[in-house]
Amino acid sequence: MRALLQRVSEASVSVAGREIARIHRGLVVFVAVFHDDDEAAARRLAERTLAARIFPDGSKAMNRSVLEIGGAVLAVSQFTLAADTRRGNRPSFGPAAPPAQAQELYDRYVEALREDCPEATTGEFGADMQVSLVNDGPVTILLDVPY
Repeated sequence: MRALLQRVSEASVSVAGREIARIHRGLVVFVAVFHDDDEAAARRLAERTLAARIFPDGSKAMNRSVLEIGGAVLAVSQFTLAADTRRGNRPSFGPAAPPAQAQELYDRYVEALREDCPEATTGEFGADMQVSLVNDGPVTILLDVPY
């Protein structure tokens, strides 16, 4: 699995012109599932997401996790993060999991997030979403599991 973490001061997701999720300070996490991923990968990715020390402490160093700052998480499924761009100009999505498998593992990822971060929220799996965010820093981190 792969997650692109963006530290944000605020973010929202809309589907068909209707806002379905909003957070303030925290993380927007774009999540891709690969065909060889499993439930253990989903759990490990959630652990790494919540433990990522990318928020400043009192001395401005990136030393605190989203949990330590009392932040929120907005998880958004994004199969395009599984793109293979090694050849040509058109990405291949062969490495991406089929939709049923991807949704199951994405849901497991979100469940694992909510064990420690109950206010974690999501976009709508498979929908055409409009994501608005204010990247704080900017800080953008790529996590791959297994790592």
